[in-house]
Amino acid sequence: VGATAAYTPSSNLTPNTTYTATITTGAKDLSGNALASNYVWNFTTSPQQQQYSVMLSSNPSTGGTTSGSGSFNSGTSVTVTAVPNTGYTFTNWTENGNAVSTNANYQFTLNGNRTLVANFATASSQYTVLLSSNPAAGGTTKGGGSFNSGASVTVTATSNTGYTFTNWTENGNAVSTNANYQFTINGNRTLVANFTAASSQYTVSLSSNPSTGGTTSGGGSFNSGASVTVTATANTGYTFTNWTENGNAVSTNANYQFTINGNRTLVANFASAGPSINLGAAAAFGGFGGSAGLTNQGIFTVVNGDIGTTAASTLVTGFHDTGGNVYTETPLNIGTVNGTINCAPPAPGTAAKFSAAQNALAAATTTYNYLAGLPGGTDPGAGELGGLVLAPGTYTAAAGTFKITSGDLTLDAKNNPNAVWVFQIAQSLTVGKAGQPRSIILVNGAQAKNVFWQVGSAATINGAGGGTMVGTIISFSGVTFSTAGNVTLTTLNGRALSLNASVTLVNTIVNVP
Repeated sequence: VGATAAYTPSSNLTPNTTYTATITTGAKDLSGNALASNYVWNFTTSPQQQQYSVMLSSNPSTGGTTSGSGSFNSGTSVTVTAVPNTGYTFTNWTENGNAVSTNANYQFTLNGNRTLVANFATASSQYTVLLSSNPAAGGTTKGGGSFNSGASVTVTATSNTGYTFTNWTENGNAVSTNANYQFTINGNRTLVANFTAASSQYTVSLSSNPSTGGTTSGGGSFNSGASVTVTATANTGYTFTNWTENGNAVSTNANYQFTINGNRTLVANFASAGPSINLGAAAAFGGFGGSAGLTNQGIFTVVNGDIGTTAASTLVTGFHDTGGNVYTETPLNIGTVNGTINCAPPAPGTAAKFSAAQNALAAATTTYNYLAGLPGGTDPGAGELGGLVLAPGTYTAAAGTFKITSGDLTLDAKNNPNAVWVFQIAQSLTVGKAGQPRSIILVNGAQAKNVFWQVGSAATINGAGGGTMVGTIISFSGVTFSTAGNVTLTTLNGRALSLNASVTLVNTIVNVP
């Protein structure tokens, strides 16, 4: 009784683990008596106290200290204190590279190895505000100096005689147009106050283009900010087209008003008005077959305008008009006329329609003679107009024929909406070739109503179908569009007027300008 027995395991027991201990009946007392039965009990080992090391450092390295470093058990709550050196203030803690606190006394619970960094900054760091003026020739600034971080500063720009403040730039960026610019210091800054001449005079130089015509008025010297109206006056035979300012188009108004805010050169552009061409009673006609009639072949032909002939109605085939009048249509030849078909009797031709057709023929003949009588022009492609870009003017076929076969023809109005083109052709006009339709392209304000083709014999337009023809064709001996059997649409933005022979349309769209 009172004896104590000790047991030493052959290896360390596992922490936080339950074990069972047993004393068997083989144990005997000092008298040799054995236990009546085994004695069994349980026990649990204690948890292990794992320690973590907290490593503290300071940044910037030139100032600031930290305290609280050491080794602590897992789960321990620790407060680490950052102590600033003279001239430095604590800004924040980072932990394993992440911002965790802006409190100088940072408390945390250990649950792993950690590296804490206490950051410091100059307590009253001063930043210099540099002020300069631009242009260097004028303008002063005041308010420069050194200011503590966070200080609110107003910097005032004071102009020299003849200069006005325009704006502040800060580190190269525009920040204010107020002469008294207020800002809060939060880093090195360079402020620049810009000045400009208060009443600098700018010269407006006016000129005309083309140099052969057109006058301008309104030139002179004006103060900055002045509102000026400059007037362009055309010479005989020229029309005003637009103003350009420093090389850029700015107005199509002859009286151009602008405000002076920099050196400017204004140019008034003029262009020849071109001949005055009046189609009179023929203007409404998209097709006119002289005294020989008109023929449509195909079911896709549409004429947006009138058509006519001085011949009898029986010589108009394959058409119907908006009045419900049908002229010899078949299932394969149906042409829509969104206007009136004017021709002589029998019905649906009438005396009134015949009279309208006679007036149109007379007007077309007058225009033909006028076009043919204009002073001759150049032949820029030796008879081939394909691939050319032509300015307004009169062009005369030197050998009597014009072709548009090697490419499309471009007509450039040079921003003159009144630009006129006249093509004088003593013999034939041919557009397109086998398998290659050609088109006329209008650019820079060119209009179909201002393009005229005077053809001494016949005009053949895109015999293979397709393409877009432009302008009023007045031929002496007929006009033909496409060829029977072609279903590819051919377009005419203009008119096909023949004085003595028929006009044939094959799946053609005619738009009277």
